[in-house]
Amino acid sequence: MMKYFFGIALTFSLLISCAQSPVSASEKNTAVTSASLDSLQVAYFASGCFWCVEAVFESVEGVHEAISGYAGGDEKNPTYYSVSAGNSGHTETVQVYYDSSKVSYTTLLSVFFNSHDPSTLNRQGPDSGTQYRSAIFYQTDEEKELIDSYVEALKNARTFSKITTEIAPLDIFYKAEEYHQDYERLNPNQGYVKAVSIPRLNKFKEKMPEVLKESAKIH
Repeated sequence: MMKYFFGIALTFSLLISCAQSPVSASEKNTAVTSASLDSLQVAYFASGCFWCVEAVFESVEGVHEAISGYAGGDEKNPTYYSVSAGNSGHTETVQVYYDSSKVSYTTLLSVFFNSHDPSTLNRQGPDSGTQYRSAIFYQTDEEKELIDSYVEALKNARTFSKITTEIAPLDIFYKAEEYHQDYERLNPNQGYVKAVSIPRLNKFKEKMPEVLKESAKIH
């Protein structure tokens, strides 16, 4: 819910929040179809506001689509309101479709850890609560091994004071409401997006320019 109150506090014009629907489904980019995603690999990451996380992963070469949703909770068919209230147990999660011939799972782990602060328990930027916790949901033993190895390397290098990231098997992923999809791209002037999402994306781009799509590079 922090995204909602943060937007109101900035200016009256920011009443468009993640709890409202400023963009109709017909305005979405429909170039990527479910059929075109069938041959791709899928990964699941959570690191705060899914508007931010989706934009980060969609800037990466080899990533074809990132879908905002919910994972890690017990409630069936959760809504944004139940998740944002912290009652469902879910965390805002992004489903990442990627071409492993262009970007590896390990590189996606690097993108994940270089685009948020995993040392802050149940908090990312202005958003707090278990619904914004850092998490990686794995699907195979191989993914689990890669995650454990990557985290161990970070700990040995003392990259972060601590790592609170939850590492758990994926149970079920629920796609979020349509108005959350591509939210940052479709709503660049929304208050939270301007104040939090875009700066976070740009900070990531500065840290990992080598993984960016040409269209996402800062020139």
